[in-house]
Amino acid sequence: MRNRPFLIIYTTILGFIYILAIPFLIFLSKKKLKYKESIKARFFLKGNPPLDSDGIWFHSCSYGEARAIYPILDKFPKELLRLTTTTQTGYRAISQKCSKNSRYLPFEILLFSWIKPQKVLVVVEAELWYLLLFLAKSRGAKTLLINGRISSRSFPKYRLFKWFYKKVFENIDEVYAQTNIDKKRLEALGAKSVKVIGNIKLFDIPKPTRELSKPKALLICAGSTHELEESLILDAFIAFRKRDRYSRLIIAPRHPERFKKVSLLIDEFAREHHLSWHKFSENEAFNSDIILVDVLGELVNIYAISDIVILGGAFEPYGGHNFAEPAQFNCKIISGEHYFNQIDIFNMVDGIEVVKRESLKDALLGHKKIKRAVIKRQTDIRPILKSIERELESGKSI
Repeated sequence: MRNRPFLIIYTTILGFIYILAIPFLIFLSKKKLKYKESIKARFFLKGNPPLDSDGIWFHSCSYGEARAIYPILDKFPKELLRLTTTTQTGYRAISQKCSKNSRYLPFEILLFSWIKPQKVLVVVEAELWYLLLFLAKSRGAKTLLINGRISSRSFPKYRLFKWFYKKVFENIDEVYAQTNIDKKRLEALGAKSVKVIGNIKLFDIPKPTRELSKPKALLICAGSTHELEESLILDAFIAFRKRDRYSRLIIAPRHPERFKKVSLLIDEFAREHHLSWHKFSENEAFNSDIILVDVLGELVNIYAISDIVILGGAFEPYGGHNFAEPAQFNCKIISGEHYFNQIDIFNMVDGIEVVKRESLKDALLGHKKIKRAVIKRQTDIRPILKSIERELESGKSI
């Protein structure tokens, strides 16, 4: 086997890392609620048996990526689906589609005994795990990387390990990239058979699941916020309130484990400025000055009734979030400048107001000058579907 020396060295290094990390992993699984479930499943295989064989295996990382492949999953029989993820929010998303064959992806060193032969392996975005791809392909799966992207921020780091990613891409049969720039970067790392089809997150943007009652007041939604962003947005809002005393602010933190921390922040802020606030889980009306969305799955419903959306994840260097979700409702969107993970979607939406964090207050005060956002074009997933269907029709024995 041509790659046998590399495989032995790589596996040996991973084995040492795994053994050394065990005490820390045990500690983390007991102390951090965010990782409690995933660590036990990924690193100790607790409640995490192998997937059934001979299916179409989709692997995604987070909730957003898992949710983005729903339109692809819907095109195939549920009994063929095999789904894995690495995060707890991602696991919730895949479980909604296929509870029987949804798993956490084990740490690489554990994959030797865990992976069963599959017809196809589809990996989403940047989940470039060498052993995952090598073992799946060596056991007969056709391997695809979809929604492939490498940001300008990340590319220099990838290039430093070009020798490694060349090994990874030797085990990927086809790559479907988001943009021409992504294609060039992926090819520079060794990717082959690369096609540009756009961002699959634009193919089937999440739609409202129910209609919420919109208040007469101007509604500002701070969606998918991260650490340090809520305080920035609250400061901008209190300045805005001096101009529009009836306006209301909705804050929806990106990660559920931060709900409690953000609620304490809002409570302190509301007391200081004599504002009312409540949690959405306790009251679904928008009749307070500030509303904390402390539940999952409601943000798109709230975007549908919002006048202004301050999209989180870009006022600090987190990479931003999906502009298309609020843009489909023609909201006025204000974003920070750190949207490096969403450049493709940004280029497909007109009317996004991008500002530095210190200019958020001025942008909000000048919201009447901001254009309403419009989506220019969406994405075609047919090339991915045809590739998988060809493999199924070939009757290939795994």
